[in-house]
Amino acid sequence: MFTDIFFEIGLMFSEWFMIRAIIVGVLVSLCASLLGISLVMKRFSMIGTGLSNVSFGTVAVATVMNAAPLLISIPVVIVAAFLLLRLSENSKIQGDAAIALVSTSSLAIGVVLISLTTGMNTDVCNLMFGSILTIRTNEVFLSIGLSIVVLILFVFFYNKLFAITFDETFAKAGGVKTSAYNMLIALLTALTIVLGMRMMGALLISSLIIFPALTSMRILKSFLSVTISSAIIAVFCFFTGIVMSFIHGTPAGASVIIMNLIIFFIFWTISIISKRGKPQEV
Repeated sequence: MFTDIFFEIGLMFSEWFMIRAIIVGVLVSLCASLLGISLVMKRFSMIGTGLSNVSFGTVAVATVMNAAPLLISIPVVIVAAFLLLRLSENSKIQGDAAIALVSTSSLAIGVVLISLTTGMNTDVCNLMFGSILTIRTNEVFLSIGLSIVVLILFVFFYNKLFAITFDETFAKAGGVKTSAYNMLIALLTALTIVLGMRMMGALLISSLIIFPALTSMRILKSFLSVTISSAIIAVFCFFTGIVMSFIHGTPAGASVIIMNLIIFFIFWTISIISKRGKPQEV
């Protein structure tokens, strides 16, 4: 059995399109897992769904205009991320309601535009559920460059992001420009969502952000340990998911999410067992 699996993995690495998918997938998974910690703890985790639907709408516009999708998606999704942040901070519309408002509107516009032009074909299915195996070489280089930018900015501003994630009010009192760093989180999230659309699709990308952080938080408590664990879980789940997809012919994005779900239940079970094993205080 293991011999067959290793043979399939070796065969997978002999295909250039699989190598491209693995490189991009690992980088995007890393970015999503690191940002997911702040988004989950700030109760803004569903921003992934909202921005992915915005990205879907912009891709539809790009299709109508016969333009490069990423060149249109990146600036529009960044603006949408800032808009969602402002709506949740400075208006009577709460964060979840703002996300629902923007995301459903963008999705509806995208579906209507595509149905009026190219029709609801397999390209729409790829946008909704991901198609990382068909990623082109120029998209690979762009994804690598933007992923590196996201990772560098996250590491460089790690302490500030940690401060506004745990106690934004205290951080603001300590002189931290919380609005600026919230905007930075929104910017990095927007870039990650655009990159992850090719990999996971509009309906699954938010899971890539949420699962690693939630899984790590089952048994770990410190911000640093959760960060490291989330990164490891994200890369592991992506690689095992892509191997499962290659061997069994299942959709790549859905296979990655299933692996995340399995690891989440394993960590959840460990947390329950560990709590039961602790002596109760009298």
